[in-house]
Amino acid sequence: MNAWWQQACQAVNEDAREQAHMRQLQLTKPTGSLGRLEAIAIQTAALQGRDRPSLDKLHIGIFAGDHGIVAEGVSAYPQSVTVQMLSNFIGGGAAISVLAAQLQGSLEVIDLGTVQSPQVMPGVRQLHLGQGTANFLHQAAMTEVQLERALEAGRDCIARARQNGCELFVGGEMGIGNTTAATALACWLLKCPAKELSGPGTGLDSNGVEHKARVVDAALHTHSAAVSDALKALQYFGGFEVAALVGAYLACAQEGAVALVDGFICTVAALYAVQLNPDCRSWMQFAHQGAEPGHQRVLKALDAQPLLDLNLRLGEGSGAALAVPLLRLACALHNDMATFAEAAVADRAQ
Repeated sequence: MNAWWQQACQAVNEDAREQAHMRQLQLTKPTGSLGRLEAIAIQTAALQGRDRPSLDKLHIGIFAGDHGIVAEGVSAYPQSVTVQMLSNFIGGGAAISVLAAQLQGSLEVIDLGTVQSPQVMPGVRQLHLGQGTANFLHQAAMTEVQLERALEAGRDCIARARQNGCELFVGGEMGIGNTTAATALACWLLKCPAKELSGPGTGLDSNGVEHKARVVDAALHTHSAAVSDALKALQYFGGFEVAALVGAYLACAQEGAVALVDGFICTVAALYAVQLNPDCRSWMQFAHQGAEPGHQRVLKALDAQPLLDLNLRLGEGSGAALAVPLLRLACALHNDMATFAEAAVADRAQ
């Protein structure tokens, strides 16, 4: 397997960070009065290597795939919903479609492998890695080849986006059963029982959540000898769309685009990206604290402070899209506010 994800990430420009920090000290406001918005602007300036950062050019990539683990009764919805939602994405009816239009961002929908493979669907990039993953209760979810191609799908999405000038990337996912896959991945890495991280996903009741946790624990036990590192865990417990998100976050750091991370599933993917290449962490912002129980634990493992807390659990990249205006406004305030000298306003007493 070509370990492209181990290649160096774009360096953080400390000179640009210092220039941005000095500008913040000169703006017409008490130092630190804009709180985390100041830190966002300074970090973005350091990443982009300029003291006037910009996050106007947004690309949203939605990765879709089905999961064999659904055969164990871990979802409240049938797998036919995955393909149906692809049509909804490109038709403009999904939440992320509405948000992309409002934010004037480009939207790309990528079908990596669904059970009910659609006929050619204009507007959807179809990669056909398989009819969903295998049931990871009994075998590895993916082959090594499938995992490699899924990671590459995320990388290639970022390459296309950067060719079009993307400065900010929002990744989203669609795949019935993917909260179960994300829970298994998080449990393996955080070394905790599934009952601590399992949640309702698409709407399971308490009995359904308990059943999901038992399935995850059984799978972790079955494959404990075979899964020795994060890459193997991704192969055995992941999904096509989760692996694509991992690849996308790694490529963002290598190609120089800020990644705004969505909810539980995307945050688990971000955690695995950091495991594969720790330097990619600098290129991540975290959008929101979601309603899934495991999300807070994964955010803590990443030392991440989410921007919003709206009790969201939709996925699709929707929570990240909602946070885009905050990042843009942080840059606008940094770039366009007057300095004390420009506004002829007295600075602090000397």
